[in-house]
Amino acid sequence: MFNFGIRQDLPTVLLIDDDLVSREVTATVLTMTGFTVHTAEGGTAALELLAAASWRPDVVLMDAQMPGLSGIPLVGELRGMCTAAVYAVSGSNPPDELIALCDGFLLKPFAPEELTSMLKEKARKAKPPVITTLDPDSPVVKAETLAQLRSLMSEAAVRQIYAAIVADLSKRTAAIETAMAARDAREIRRIGHAIKGGCSMAGATQAAALGALIENGGFELKGNQLDNNSPLLKDLRIATLALQRMLESEFPA
Repeated sequence: MFNFGIRQDLPTVLLIDDDLVSREVTATVLTMTGFTVHTAEGGTAALELLAAASWRPDVVLMDAQMPGLSGIPLVGELRGMCTAAVYAVSGSNPPDELIALCDGFLLKPFAPEELTSMLKEKARKAKPPVITTLDPDSPVVKAETLAQLRSLMSEAAVRQIYAAIVADLSKRTAAIETAMAARDAREIRRIGHAIKGGCSMAGATQAAALGALIENGGFELKGNQLDNNSPLLKDLRIATLALQRMLESEFPA
């Protein structure tokens, strides 16, 4: 339960769908399987998301029939912003021109295994091995800790705790980057200690384990170059995203 662990050996997915239910169900299935998933409710929102993001998707899943920017024009815009494989998804057969322009097509409804198998096959063919410190089988949050918190306080209060942890992790990740720029190993370890303590109390096991690694010198500062793309820093961002996904799934706003 609550094993929303994200695996770096799987492609990062951008899911574009104007239907809320379809979008959330697909995102949850992929996230629980280990994919990193970002969502957008339409073509324009997807392009705005990409323009502001520091990440780039490996795969785009786009509904073929959406209001506003969609279809062939959207594929053209996506091709200009990233090198991701673009798959069209639709409840009916889209125009042949759109299918030809995309890298694949899935007809709704499809089994979750059909989607995840397709994406995993792409990962096996296209993605090189990635170094990671995350255990993909470890739970994002201990079910026992969550149950205990729920027995002590209201759902709103529990949600507030985990929302605060997600916000705090984002701030501390930025603080680590600042400390790396200053080559302040002592401050990095202090931040790791704080992450470990706070996340352990809430049962956020993945983030707590990363905090312990950081506290114990998991970052190495070498030369004059910053390693903001180090596996440990990437894992911290991934653990934060997984915790956010748990929050959205378990405590919908």
